[in-house]
Amino acid sequence: MRAIIRAHGARPGASELLDGVFWSTDLKQATYERSREFDVNRVGRDGLHHIAGVIAKEYDQESVLTFRCLPWTSPETDAVEIDVPGVTPGDLRAALLADAEAREKLGGGSVTLDGRLILIAPVADLPLARTFTAALGADWNEAQVRYGDREFVS
Repeated sequence: MRAIIRAHGARPGASELLDGVFWSTDLKQATYERSREFDVNRVGRDGLHHIAGVIAKEYDQESVLTFRCLPWTSPETDAVEIDVPGVTPGDLRAALLADAEAREKLGGGSVTLDGRLILIAPVADLPLARTFTAALGADWNEAQVRYGDREFVS
């Protein structure tokens, strides 16, 4: 992925392996997916969209989720990224199974190998995401919340 990022004029930043747990409405069950979060630097919205599309095609992905950090006051801000320690993929799966509203509105999330939940949610669903995070047993006071723009690129 670093080569793809560089080839399109951006700079690759940090990268981290994730265990994704997502609710499949078609299968009516939680699914697991190993993925990778990576920072892309020195690129605008259109460039990030293009790079995500190339990655989706190259790795045969249904979609690639992008998140651009923005001020919470930006008119483009439509989502939050929540990063909170103390969660396992099993915790996330059990919480999704137990909470129909979270399954429907949040869809799932990812957990880093060192046990941090990474949850991208619409700004309007921040109260639900906070309640869901607490149900996971994570301490909201340790959460880092970033505002920005999310996009699913296919």
